[in-house]
Amino acid sequence: MAKAIHPYEVLRRPLITEKNTALQAQNKYGFEVAQKANKLQVKAAVEKAFKVEVIKVNVMNVPGKTRSRGRFRVRTIPWKKAIVTLKEGDKIELFEGV
Repeated sequence: MAKAIHPYEVLRRPLITEKNTALQAQNKYGFEVAQKANKLQVKAAVEKAFKVEVIKVNVMNVPGKTRSRGRFRVRTIPWKKAIVTLKEGDKIELFEGV
């Protein structure tokens, strides 16, 4: 069995983009999460950190992109993204007013 991740290590940062801002109208919030985190760990971390009730969690792996650095081609680091759907009426204040 995999080693458990502490709930505060699961969430890396909130994703504040134009697309994620539009999703807030549907009560959905985006986060960058730890590479080894699963849906249950993401749900527990969001509920503990923000005192809200999570209904659904969608998790996706974002592949690294190839970038040019002079004559070298380098790859950015792949990361994991989670879209969290909250219960109707719940909000995460961190995203408000952005």
